[in-house]
Amino acid sequence: MIIQLAPTGMIPSRGDTPNVPITPEEIAKDTNEAYRLGASVVHLHARDGEGRPTYLKEVYGNIISLIREKCPNIIICVSTSGRMDMDIGHRSEVLSLRPDMASLMMGHVNFSINPSINTMDTIRRLACAMNDRGIKPELEIFEPGFINTAKYLARKGYLKTPLHFNLLLGSLGDMPADFRDLAYLVESLPPGSTWSAAGIGRFQTQITAAAILMGGHVRTGIEDSIYYNYETRELATNKGLVERAVRMAHELGRDIATPAEAREILGLERKAQK
Repeated sequence: MIIQLAPTGMIPSRGDTPNVPITPEEIAKDTNEAYRLGASVVHLHARDGEGRPTYLKEVYGNIISLIREKCPNIIICVSTSGRMDMDIGHRSEVLSLRPDMASLMMGHVNFSINPSINTMDTIRRLACAMNDRGIKPELEIFEPGFINTAKYLARKGYLKTPLHFNLLLGSLGDMPADFRDLAYLVESLPPGSTWSAAGIGRFQTQITAAAILMGGHVRTGIEDSIYYNYETRELATNKGLVERAVRMAHELGRDIATPAEAREILGLERKAQK
């Protein structure tokens, strides 16, 4: 089972939680702790000196360099989100760094704070930019229609099979996070696909458990939930969330994939260990 860490995101601030990593050094530190526990993929968002989301490849480059130094062979997945900046040039700038993977939204998402706008033309252009650089798209799925879009783009040659999907449930205004919702999404995926799942906010633990039981992979981290326990409002740390995912996997009979095994599962190039 692949564990992906989403340490920072675009929304959590120091005012929300002191545990969200903001600087490149903090993001690399949290990633290294998760890597040592069993995380083999990290999903990156960059922040500027004021803690605000930034698209600048120089900031991303610093984060990636620090992570690669500390975490040999970890899979780097960067964000091309249009939630804060819809400019296609800005969104694709990070791809020049040639990470292993990059997020690719399959449609519009009506987040409560900032909507993420993704026209078909934008999706195609980002997909082509990833293909040209040998970057595997991580297809971000917030509702069932997004899967149909992915199938269409694969038929048209914009996406290369086998596809990898990240199923996100529980976000306000999109797919709920009931077990049957996850089952429906998984059953809708094209044959041969790989998938991971993440529950947003208070749904993180139950979706992690469901994904483990269903044979999928999991994503966890402060980007998706600032609380470890929503009932008590205990704040999460990235380390604690990964520790819980590892513990749940072991209790339910799943082995944790190493970075090398994760690369094989996802069809990525195997990189030399340092």
